[in-house]
Amino acid sequence: MSETPTAESAPPPAPGAEEYLALDFVNSAVALPGGHFIDFLGTAEATNRWLTGRGLAPADAGVQEMCATQLRSLREHVRALFAARVTGLPPLPAALSAVNDALGRAPTADLLYWDDRNGPYRAAPCPTNEILDRALATLAANTADLLTGPDADRLTSCGSTPCNRYLLRHGRRHWCSTRCGDRARAARAYARRTQPKAD
Repeated sequence: MSETPTAESAPPPAPGAEEYLALDFVNSAVALPGGHFIDFLGTAEATNRWLTGRGLAPADAGVQEMCATQLRSLREHVRALFAARVTGLPPLPAALSAVNDALGRAPTADLLYWDDRNGPYRAAPCPTNEILDRALATLAANTADLLTGPDADRLTSCGSTPCNRYLLRHGRRHWCSTRCGDRARAARAYARRTQPKAD
């Protein structure tokens, strides 16, 4: 059962999401108890809000469903790469191809511009038709940075069922939020209480 995302229903950002946009990106689809699901990229309007909130698109970008679909597709490929890293299994070739394709979508060099009042400056060109390509390239680059950087060994999945979020582990913590940690501890306590006693 999918819900419209609200500030109250969404868990707080997972540890590491402030440092890595890629973590925030994969965690934009959240499984909650009771079969509930929140997708911050579930509609074109929600996708536009998510991109705007992260500086990846202007508020008036007018993201269309086709763009939202492309972002959701990249998200699933990034999730597959994170899962491969966490489990130590080989990644799906399609996931690697999707991230590499996204990396090549936007020019890497900022162009030189001239403002009559302030003089020369460099900025990335971003006509409306390039907004999605830039967002995909930025998210893919951040994914690659996380998976190849010093924090890659800290990447883990939340240890609380049914949560599907990823986080950067700090110490022994394996939960993305206090809410998930409390749920996991309660489940363990319930399992201990209901376990049959050995004679």
